Amino acid sequence: MAIKFLYPFVAVALSTTTVLASAHTSTLLKFAGVNIAGFDFGCSTDGTCVASGAVPPVHQLSGIDGLGQMQHFVNDDGYNMFRLPVGWQYLTNDQMTGVLDKTHFANYNMLVSDCLSTGAYCEIDLHNYARYNGQIIGQGGPSNEIFAELWSNIASHWKNETKVMFGVMNEPHDIPSIATWAESVQSAVTAIRKAGATTQMILLPGTGYASAETFVSSGSADALATVHNPDGTFTNLIMDVHKYLDSDGSGTNAACVTDGIEDTWKPLTTWLRANGRHALNSETGGGNVDSCVSFVLQEIGYQATQSDVILGYVGWAAGSFATDYVLSQVPYYSGTGWNDTHLVSMAMSPKTNKLVASVA
Repeated sequence: MAIKFLYPFVAVALSTTTVLASAHTSTLLKFAGVNIAGFDFGCSTDGTCVASGAVPPVHQLSGIDGLGQMQHFVNDDGYNMFRLPVGWQYLTNDQMTGVLDKTHFANYNMLVSDCLSTGAYCEIDLHNYARYNGQIIGQGGPSNEIFAELWSNIASHWKNETKVMFGVMNEPHDIPSIATWAESVQSAVTAIRKAGATTQMILLPGTGYASAETFVSSGSADALATVHNPDGTFTNLIMDVHKYLDSDGSGTNAACVTDGIEDTWKPLTTWLRANGRHALNSETGGGNVDSCVSFVLQEIGYQATQSDVILGYVGWAAGSFATDYVLSQVPYYSGTGWNDTHLVSMAMSPKTNKLVASVA
């Protein structure tokens, strides 16, 4: 979990059979991306969001050139996906409903359209920590029916966009019943598929702030393994995990102290392979310091050796953040071109690490 909420200003058919048949024959990841944050600003980890707190990374709305950032990341660095966080309250204009506010949704769609124009995959990331204003979805808060309605309306808009991914929820935490949470996730998956988005990837998050380290031990893995498509298959239902490499795993410290391989990635990949499933590391990163360059390179390198079950990584974060944010991956424009942060240029850029399949 990174502190990022109080800011002052045709689908790839990744079927189990197809991917696991090539186990250990590739050492290249399928995806590398960056979070383009801003529509989630004003959200705290208890799921309390204020729509007016958003700082859209869309030039027409805020002056922040999210499109230019994404074009740079694709054209100069070789990234091929972006995660686009947004608060539930922003999409519905501070109403606890599954009905989208036309103006706010159109604003968010500007970012998604900018993303798609780069040719990259684009993840719709609902950034609410499994809550709405402090109340847990399906466990005292919004009903599964409201949650499903929201996802049905979102998915119906992009049902024909094969490069759109759906991130059911950012970083659930302190969930009383993981089995009940899996039922809420199931309601969203069913709604997405029934809305016509039948082939796109859907990312399934566990508790503990989507911790990759505790994904198995928390019971999240086994609970989410039951979530299925309406036809009973598990195709393109991907486990959504996060991992930061600082001293407490929070993503709030500049220095990195571990690569996470022994305590996180080895146990997780063992479970994924034994159960025929896949995961995406949709938040990782660190400060712009040499310790993070070293440890992040080791993390990504290990993930690449496990590319039969780990699909890729997404750095936190660019978009509307200031360049002095502790985990900033915001590139800056100097007049002659875009310039990357130290961690991106030395470790996370696919053209630097050469660990992503689509990059020459």
